[in-house]
Amino acid sequence: MSTNKKLVSSLNPLIETRDIAAIKAKTGNIYESIVVASKRANQININLKEELHRKLDDFANHTDTLEEVHENKEQIEISRFYERMANPSLQALGEFMTDKIYYRKKEEEE
Repeated sequence: MSTNKKLVSSLNPLIETRDIAAIKAKTGNIYESIVVASKRANQININLKEELHRKLDDFANHTDTLEEVHENKEQIEISRFYERMANPSLQALGEFMTDKIYYRKKEEEE
């Protein structure tokens, strides 16, 4: 997970144009490249959601009173950290372009 955080911190969270020819060159087909990156983006998204919910469960208040709502600075900082992170699809595309994703083609049935 620590290597993932290093990659995440080095990624620009803003969307920028990409070289389609470079993406296509990885697999030979632009659509296959997009599928590989999108499957990895789904994995990243699931992991981030689970991690965020696990961290925020520590701050959960299970009482039914609406009168007492207080701010927790740690909870706010955790939420801000995840908001500043690059989108999972940007993270996946960054991993794909730097050859950090292992993928293989299914053998065609004949």
